[in-house]
Amino acid sequence: MARLEEELRFVLENCSNDIDVESLVDLRSLSARSSVSTGDEIGCSPRDETAGGSDFKAESPPSLASAAAAEEAVGAASTIRRSSYRSTRNIRVVDLLPPDAVEDLRGIAERMFAAGHGWECARAYGAARKEVVELCLTRLGVDRLEIGDVQRLEWEVLEANIRRWIRAARVCVRVVFASERRLCELVFDGLTDDAPFTEAVKSAALQLFGFAEAVSTGCRSPEKLFKMLDLHDAMADLLPDIAALFQCCPSSKPIYTQAAEILPKLTEAIREIISEFETAVLLDPPKTPVPGGNFHPLTRYVMNYLGLISDYAPALVELIATSPSASSQFSDNEPAAAAAAQIDVPEPENQTPLAAHLTWIVAALHNNLENKANLYKDNALSHLFFMNNLHYIVQKVKASPELRTMIGDEYLRRLNGRYRQLATGYQRATWASILHCLRDEGIHVAGKLSLSSGVSRSTVRERFRAFNAAFEEVHRTQAMWFVPDAQLREELRISISERLVPAYRGFLGRYRQHVENGRHPEMYIKYSVEDLELALSDFFEGPPASANNRRRFH
Repeated sequence: MARLEEELRFVLENCSNDIDVESLVDLRSLSARSSVSTGDEIGCSPRDETAGGSDFKAESPPSLASAAAAEEAVGAASTIRRSSYRSTRNIRVVDLLPPDAVEDLRGIAERMFAAGHGWECARAYGAARKEVVELCLTRLGVDRLEIGDVQRLEWEVLEANIRRWIRAARVCVRVVFASERRLCELVFDGLTDDAPFTEAVKSAALQLFGFAEAVSTGCRSPEKLFKMLDLHDAMADLLPDIAALFQCCPSSKPIYTQAAEILPKLTEAIREIISEFETAVLLDPPKTPVPGGNFHPLTRYVMNYLGLISDYAPALVELIATSPSASSQFSDNEPAAAAAAQIDVPEPENQTPLAAHLTWIVAALHNNLENKANLYKDNALSHLFFMNNLHYIVQKVKASPELRTMIGDEYLRRLNGRYRQLATGYQRATWASILHCLRDEGIHVAGKLSLSSGVSRSTVRERFRAFNAAFEEVHRTQAMWFVPDAQLREELRISISERLVPAYRGFLGRYRQHVENGRHPEMYIKYSVEDLELALSDFFEGPPASANNRRRFH
């Protein structure tokens, strides 16, 4: 028996084909979305079917022989039973040993089992194949890491590891493990259960799935959501194949159980990340106001984040099962509960829980931006900041069909109306006092020598002086304010011009002669209508690049 065991090891160690696993990492056929069906199904079939032409389809790198040829050779030399593992459109079984080596192993196994040394045979086989499988895992870049090691990795490193793991897992499950199972069946079918296969792949499988489990139980933070979703998608895609490989036998079933338990953990992690993101958006503290009323970094971050979430909507719709509820979500967080109570969002019929969460996040951002707008001492700048950011939100929603569908037209109209109110509020805060300088009231006085009305030259001069000073101050400050959206910037300028220019033109036409007939008219009438129109083109450009090109009014 010792000689037979030695022969078994010799064949396994010296006749194994080298699987070029690195070349399989990016093979599109290993992905469920892009593969072509072979017509077979994964599943556990009865073990009493007779051998013959198996219906599995092998696909190997060019350097490897056909696995089907190996099966035919062994089938002709023995009475092994039909495989319990059949290929699916995603499985790519490769021949791990040449057909004659497989035939030799089968003969050795039959003799050892017949002599009552089946346990030694299975152990020696499993130990030899285990080294090969673990080497494949190493070559695929899957390091042996404990749960604590995974959770201590910097996010950039962990992100790269997740990306590498997803590619490696497809190769491991659909090529390496599937091929190992097939080889085990060719050698041991009818002699024992799957124990040799389990011994060969158990360590590598637990290492492989242990990484995904460690990620699923790690700390939650918003940037991890999308890699968590990728990981969940990969596990859900692989799980039917994992079940077919490991669920059929008691010795390997714990491997399937570990893998199956990862999915609900990832689902819970994804839900918690979204919940914590909602809280973070709601409670992001007001700090220093953004110079010039520009977009707040939170606005950009949240809306880009929501855009990415909408890209994952098909998966998230299945995972997010409940709508947001302030009473339950913030029951242990009084500040969040108080802030959430101020949020009013529509709840249209047939809205999915995911859509409700996204709408709620936008509403939380709206609420937070309102608090941040209150940081500005200048009321006009407060309106401009809030308007800029709400306009950005509206444009981002409109630009994404998926996001727009989930947010809904009703809430979008509400946001659109609010930013237009803010634009009106800005104009009132800025231009009402300036237009007040151009009023006729108080200029006409009764003549001293007749009952006819006259014009108070001093009042007209004072009005021009007040207008000049006010406009120069507004130009000085608001040329440094910033409206990033070019269309909105132009719309604001046009709207201002439509109110200011006609008022100034009319005032200038009515009272110019009363100033020009006096001394130093240039001290009072400093600007033509064209000067004002040119000056308005400086507004909302922001500092400082174009400042040298601006017209100076003081």
